[in-house]
Amino acid sequence: MKQPRLADLILFEDDNIIVVNKPPFISTLDEREGGEVNMLRLAKAYSRDAQICHRLDKETSGALIIAKNPEAYRSVSMQFEKRRVKKVYHAVIDGTHIFENLFIDLPILNVGKSSVTISRQEGKRAETWFNSLKYYKHYTLVECRPVTGRMHQIRIHLATQRASIAGDEMYKGQPVLLSKLKRKYRLGKEQEELPIMKRFALHAYEVTFKLLNDEEVTVHAPYPKDFETLLKLLDKFDS
Repeated sequence: MKQPRLADLILFEDDNIIVVNKPPFISTLDEREGGEVNMLRLAKAYSRDAQICHRLDKETSGALIIAKNPEAYRSVSMQFEKRRVKKVYHAVIDGTHIFENLFIDLPILNVGKSSVTISRQEGKRAETWFNSLKYYKHYTLVECRPVTGRMHQIRIHLATQRASIAGDEMYKGQPVLLSKLKRKYRLGKEQEELPIMKRFALHAYEVTFKLLNDEEVTVHAPYPKDFETLLKLLDKFDS
């Protein structure tokens, strides 16, 4: 994978803030010591004092807000803390589910080692709204609006509805295989079939927040190639 340049990912920029379309498979911050490229390093190479204002899972693509200076970082961080940043995610989930303003408020407990669980006793408040956007025979395209920002929040909240994100094996989501969609799909004898998407199908589609001058902006992040390909194939073979 060729290392991206931050300049090629920018969706919005002013003197204080950058919003980028984060590619999948790149960590937001340093996961561990070593040479692995991450969004923070790319941001600092572009703008020396850059700080990342929130996190996206490594596999998740989409809108990521970066501050260019401490004042901007404080401003956006406060908006996140006060739940004033509006985030919209799109996910492809297993099965056909009719979600009409479904509100899930199951508390999430971080149990360490990048895993979380639902715990009504010890969990932290977590709230997400879900709306179905498009129905396929075996999948649904869903809009997810998290109010809080817990780790894996959308993923685990969907899993509690038996609607795991396609390809999210941690939460029992099945990878999407062309052979399941396409009737006469034949693999060669020795070939092993690879999933259409090599990650779980979650994309940070849009983010709305205030700039330092108090102006509200909404930035939309187009689907990356793999997400777009999945939807095209579902349109073609599963609608």
